Amino acid sequence: MSIVNRVVLPLRVLLVVVFVALLAAQVWAVPRMVPDLADPTLEQSLVQSVMTAAAVVALLCVQAVVVCTWQLLTLVTRDRIFSEAALPWVNGIVWAVVVGWGGLLGTFVGTWYFIVDDVSDDAALFAILLVLLLVGAVVGLLMVVMRALLRQATTLRTDMEAVI
Repeated sequence: MSIVNRVVLPLRVLLVVVFVALLAAQVWAVPRMVPDLADPTLEQSLVQSVMTAAAVVALLCVQAVVVCTWQLLTLVTRDRIFSEAALPWVNGIVWAVVVGWGGLLGTFVGTWYFIVDDVSDDAALFAILLVLLLVGAVVGLLMVVMRALLRQATTLRTDMEAVI
């Protein structure tokens, strides 16, 4: 049994745990994280709805990455990772990162708006969002590079199989 096959099973178990935890977070944790106001104004109700929707979309993006990673692991175990079949799954990861980053950017801009308007004196959320935005940009760009490398490896493997 190769090292890859020994690593795939524990990784899949962890992916299932992460997926279930994300699903539980969507159902139970996210609605409870949004502040519950006794008599919310229209603006506060809108902010609550947007916060909930943004959190759910972010979790959906991570779930999409988990599903795509599962499919890529299947291709790895079948020794088909360097084939055209892998590209849609990598594209799915790239698009999930792009959508998640866009949502994070929207949250960052909204937070900037509220901090500039002195609604909140605490800049910690703003700083955390800035760091997450930068990390998300790095992850997205790395995925684009990885996709290009996968495309090159796929082309090389196809050429080698044609020669052999």
